[in-house]
Parts: sequence; C-alpha cells; structure tokens
Amino acid sequence: MATSQTQSAPSARPLSEKFYFAAWRWHFYAGLYVIPFLIVLAVTGLIMMYIALFDGRDGEYVTIPQGETALPIVAQTQAALDHLPGAALVEWIGPKADDRAAVVRVAVEDGQRMVAVDPYTAEVVEVWDRRAGWYDVLTDIHGTLLLGDLGDRLIEIAAGLGIVLVLTGLYLWWPRGRSAAAFLPNLAARGRALWKSLHAVTGVYISLLLVVFLVSGLAWSGFWGERFVQAWSSFPAQKWEAVPLSDSTHAGHMNHGATKDVPWALEQTLMPESGSDAGLTGLPQGTPVNGNSVAALARALGYEGRFRIVFPRNDSGVFTINQDSMSNDSHCPTCDRTVHVDQFTGKILGDVKFADYSLAGKSMAVGIAFHEGDLGLWNVVLNTVFCLAVIFTCVSGVVMWLKRRPAGAARLAAPPLPAELPFWKGAVLIGALVSLAFPLTGLVLLAVLAFDVLLLGNIPALKRAVS
Repeated sequence: MATSQTQSAPSARPLSEKFYFAAWRWHFYAGLYVIPFLIVLAVTGLIMMYIALFDGRDGEYVTIPQGETALPIVAQTQAALDHLPGAALVEWIGPKADDRAAVVRVAVEDGQRMVAVDPYTAEVVEVWDRRAGWYDVLTDIHGTLLLGDLGDRLIEIAAGLGIVLVLTGLYLWWPRGRSAAAFLPNLAARGRALWKSLHAVTGVYISLLLVVFLVSGLAWSGFWGERFVQAWSSFPAQKWEAVPLSDSTHAGHMNHGATKDVPWALEQTLMPESGSDAGLTGLPQGTPVNGNSVAALARALGYEGRFRIVFPRNDSGVFTINQDSMSNDSHCPTCDRTVHVDQFTGKILGDVKFADYSLAGKSMAVGIAFHEGDLGLWNVVLNTVFCLAVIFTCVSGVVMWLKRRPAGAARLAAPPLPAELPFWKGAVLIGALVSLAFPLTGLVLLAVLAFDVLLLGNIPALKRAVS
C-alpha cells in the first residue's frame, strides 16, 4: 500500500527520495549519452592498436633484407635528404628489428615526409606523407570526433559519465544476498532477463578496466587533463642545472597533430636551449655533434633497442634522444627516458627518466602504454577482449532498453522509482564526488538532477514522455 501511494502521488515524495530517484536513474541517463561514445572509442581504439602492432603508428615497419653492419646514421639521414632536395632533417627513428628499415622524418614545404632507408645500403625504400594514414584519422576521431576542442569536451564529459555509469551499475548489480550466482550469467533465462544477466555480469568484469581506460583518457583531455592534472604533475624544468629554457614546450616542439610523440609528464615542460656553457658532461670535448655521435652517446647512456633522435630546428635547438613505450619503442614504460644534448658543446642539458616523473606522471606512463596495448602480446589480447566486451555491454544495454519500452509508445521509458530506498545517501555521494573530481561532468550531472527533480516533478506531460 505504501508503494502504491508513493507511485500515485509523486509530489508527496520527500526531497531525499527525489535525490535517490535521480541518482538511481543516472545509470540510465548516463548510458543514453555515453553508449555512442564508448562504441566509437572501443572500435577506433581496437583498430589503432592493431595498426600500431603490424604497421607502426607512423607506418614505419618496413621490411628489408637483413645485412651485416648498419651504416652510420649520418649516411642514412643524408640519403633521405638527397632523395628529397630542399627537405630539412627532423628525426631519425631506429629500426625495431634487424630486418626493418630505419625511418627518417623530414620537413618539406607542404608538410612532413617519412623516408624509409635501408640501414645497410642507405637506399631509399619508401616515402610517404606523415600523419596521413588511417592510424592518424582514427586518432583524430578517437580524441576529438573530428570536431576539435568541441569533440574533446564531449568525449571528456562522456568519460566522466562513464565513471558514473560504472559506479551506479555496480551499485545496482551488488548482490545484497551475497550470492556467488551474481558473478555468472543466468543462461537459463530468456528474453530481456537473459540480456540483463549478460549485461550485468559482463559489466562487472570490465568495470575496473573501464575506469582505468577512462581515467587515462581523461588525463589526456584538453580541459580536465591539461588544466587540472597535467599542469600540476609535469616534470619541473627547474630540476635541470641552470639550463637556459626556450619558450616552446615539449608538446609544441615535438608533437604533431593528435598523435602524441612526447611522454605525458613532459608535454608541458619547457624545452632547453643550446648555446651556453651549461649542462653535464656528454660527448668528449672536441667531438663533432651530429647524428653519429649522439647515437653513440645514447648507447653509452644505456639506450637499448629502438630509440629516436630529434634534430635541432634552429641555432637554439637541441638534439633529443627519446625512447618511450607510448611510441612503441619498447614494451617497458618504466624504461622511458628523454635526453637533451646541446648541439654545439655536446653537453647533456636534460636527462629525464621514469623515476623523475611525479606519481601522476608515472601512472600515466604505465596507464597510456596499457591503454594503447604497448606492453606486449598479453596486453593486446586483453585489450581486444576488453574492447569487444565494452561493445557488447553497450549493445546489450540498448537491447534491454528497447525490450523494456512499451510497444509503439514514443516514450523514453526511463527506469521507475524502486519500492525500497535504503541507500539514497550513497548514490548522492557518488554523484557529488564525481562532480568535484570532473567539473564538466559535474555540470552535466547538475543539469540532469535539476531536470529530474524540478521539471519532471512539476510538469506531468513531460514526466509521461520520459517514464
């Protein structure tokens, strides 16, 4: 009888019940917004991971006959410059295996080119435009939906609401009777009950991973990431020994387009400048500073496997030796290292290792590598299963909604108020914490709360259209 009175007289609900009503329905409302974004992110992320695995982010996995001894880097880069007269040298990317080409990035009048060079013969094997492949198109979709800052903000809101989706979903699934059956799908069920069981169990198993993916993606977003997290967690350039600094950040100097080439913790750190007596001992005094000597210095410093050398752009620029898992140089994010070398003196102006990152920087170095499937085959397999599970959870949520809606009714069919309201304070607390942690998402949650409590409670026609 009490339940019937509550349903027949919604205006009599106390404010606490209205808050719970809003919090309980957040899972549904958040899903309406988040599902399209999660499907796009899962599909594009999955394809990008396999492109990077088989072709390289820059398409740099070019196979060549394995030779005996690689030629000096100066010879390799000169071959690329001779092939494209007037080009300016930007970067040398070492081969990842003995039967792969080295790749030289050069700047030309209308952009940048990637030149695959046989390291044993200095023969140019292939030339292509940089950042013009499918990986880069998918990266733009994954990061901005091809809408620039607007798309970045929309995805950031979706990521924040995705965390609301996880928390409210776990709350709704929670086995109050502590039954182990809640962790297994009920395959004997039929219709909507089967979809509900599959949706809930799949969602539970991917919940922790989904939060990891959402937070690591959020930390690279333009608003919450750059302004609230990254700005306070970047490597402080003041740690370098009285080194002159340029006005350019690592991101501005080394990133190009949506695809990132710089570790997260260094993106907002200012670049050092050449042309002073500052720095630590690097190359022996009198040694010519060029690709060959810088590569030799990298090996002496402990670089193993593939690494990259970014060349100075002007008289104040530096040589940068970089190796990070995010760029597929290795499967070891804790081995990430960036070294800057004065182009005149050969002195080391900066040397940043994983251990020098802040806690957030370390978390992001590992988190991004995991996010992109860069930690090895196990990571690729896990991410593949995860992305397929995310897609299934989204699709099953839509199927459940369609099966729940009255046939032929043009209504939203939002979930009704449950009969028992034991934990409304916890639901409101979840919303409050997410709002404080993610401001853009908080604004959306406040708007939904205002819509649910103020408008639906006072406009019967609107309430009928939603319920």
